[in-house]
Amino acid sequence: MRIGGLASGIDTESIIRDMMKAHRIPLDKITQKKQYTQWQLDDYRSTNRDLRKSSDKLFDTVMKQSTYMQKNVSVSDEKAVSITAKASTSDFSGTIEVKRLAKQATLQGGVLKLGADGAKLTDEEVKTKTLTELGIAGDQKLTITDPSGKATTIDIKDTETLDSVLKRINEKTGVSAFYDSSSGKIAMSAKNSGAGEILITSSTSGEDSFVNKLRLNAPPAPPWDAPVPPPNDEPRSAAGVDAKFTFNGLETTRASNTFTINGFEVSLKQKTDSPVSFSSSTNTEKVFDSVVEFVNDYNEMIEKLNSKIKEKEFKSFHPLSAEEKSDMKEKEIELWEEKAKSGTMKGDPAISSMLNNLRSIMTTTVNTTDKDGKSVGDDGKPITISLKDLGIETTKNYLDNGKLTINEDKLREKISENPNAVYDLIGKSNTDPKQGGIAQQYRTELQDAQKKITVKAGSSTAVNDTFALGRSLKNMDKQIERFETKLQMMESRYYKQFNAMEQAIQRANSQSAALMSSLGGGM
Repeated sequence: MRIGGLASGIDTESIIRDMMKAHRIPLDKITQKKQYTQWQLDDYRSTNRDLRKSSDKLFDTVMKQSTYMQKNVSVSDEKAVSITAKASTSDFSGTIEVKRLAKQATLQGGVLKLGADGAKLTDEEVKTKTLTELGIAGDQKLTITDPSGKATTIDIKDTETLDSVLKRINEKTGVSAFYDSSSGKIAMSAKNSGAGEILITSSTSGEDSFVNKLRLNAPPAPPWDAPVPPPNDEPRSAAGVDAKFTFNGLETTRASNTFTINGFEVSLKQKTDSPVSFSSSTNTEKVFDSVVEFVNDYNEMIEKLNSKIKEKEFKSFHPLSAEEKSDMKEKEIELWEEKAKSGTMKGDPAISSMLNNLRSIMTTTVNTTDKDGKSVGDDGKPITISLKDLGIETTKNYLDNGKLTINEDKLREKISENPNAVYDLIGKSNTDPKQGGIAQQYRTELQDAQKKITVKAGSSTAVNDTFALGRSLKNMDKQIERFETKLQMMESRYYKQFNAMEQAIQRANSQSAALMSSLGGGM
């Protein structure tokens, strides 16, 4: 804390502060330049994030063949059979007759009267009583074989509960098991349907073995089509069976009632007395929506990027200092900084080059096939396709900077006629991106631009030394540090000089007072 001007009556604080303001002007300019560079960095990184999102979306949507192969499937009896297109590249039709549904193998234990006073076990006893308390002697190995023939061995200890053993059977084997306190039985079923039966054995064979004591010693399963015996207290098992059906004249089987044939998923629901017919057609609207979204995303992106590289710079609007902001209202600061931030990416060569290349890519013509699968036309020339053939063209207004417009009727017609050709044009990939579809070439341009921007602006995890704007910021930080040190030294020198002046004035005043005193005394 300094108090000056006591001898001279001069406000030295204000004088030095005003003198330092003039000396701080170069520092303020460096600070403003640093702030503008930081704004540039933020804008470039935001743009890079947008490019990455666009690139990822292209890969996840229009570059996948399944986007163009979506089908509507009609089935004559949906209560018996359902069919869904999954990966079929062409339309399909035919008949299917269900002769038998697949079933899971099951095993039911006998009634367990191991509870208090010979009653059925309660749920609480299953969770609390140890195997020893249930009459099972010693640790054992339990082997469960599911209908597929896969055998799994579980070590069980006589100190654990029946509940914990059943949980491990569920976790580790191809069988689901539970205890039903109402019937007093352990019930097991295969997790998957199909031919075969459930087999369970323990490493000991006496009456106190796990299998015998818990009455899981069911006899071999009878044939799947044998009459089902009436309920009783004895253990029994039932074999699983494969589904049996005739598909377009071919009689065949599957372990599950849901399976895939030739790119579409079939679910059998019930036996049929006659063939069920089915047919597919292109889901034009879903493919149409995907293409329209692709075009809209492209238009939105080029509009945003063109506005950034053509944004006007307002050089008279510099970044505000804290002192300048203190004299302004919040709305004034907002409007000022909106102007000051403008033009951070003006004329950027990487973005400009990408936009020019994209405009050229959207006029690409690629080889394809007609709806009959022919790659050569009647004139002997390769069959080709372009966006113009889909009704997608560049707008005639040059101010749109290459935006695309869609003739929706023409696009729907082309999708309905030959969705494979639409895929060849937009989504198809090639080891040489320049020979791929529009989306692959588009994505390659986005990735190239990302790399160039990263060289300039780095990433959120990059250190400043590794990219151009970061190195500029680091150099400016050093300049600011040196300049602040210089200003502190200058300010200290001014205070010393004014202090020396005050001391000189004070000595002069003392001498004057002494002289006046001596003269007054002489009178």
